[in-house]
Amino acid sequence: MRYMVVVERGKKSWGAHVPDLPGCVAVSETRDAVLRLIREAIDFHIESLKQDGLSVPPPSSESEFVEISAA
Repeated sequence: MRYMVVVERGKKSWGAHVPDLPGCVAVSETRDAVLRLIREAIDFHIESLKQDGLSVPPPSSESEFVEISAA
C-alpha cells in the first residue's frame, strides 16, 4: 500500500502525519528522521488495527501543488 504523508517543517523540528490513518504521526529534528519514523508509525498503526480486529483504511488521500502569483 502507498499512503500519502504530509511533512511539515517547524521552527525547530519536522512533523509528519498520514491523513488516511488518524493519529498516525511522527516528529523529529530532521526531515530524513521524520520520514523514517513515520514509516515505522504506519507499520505500527496498521499492525495495531489488525490486532484489534479493525479494518485497515485503504489509501485514498491525494495531494496537488497549486501555483499562484505572489501578492
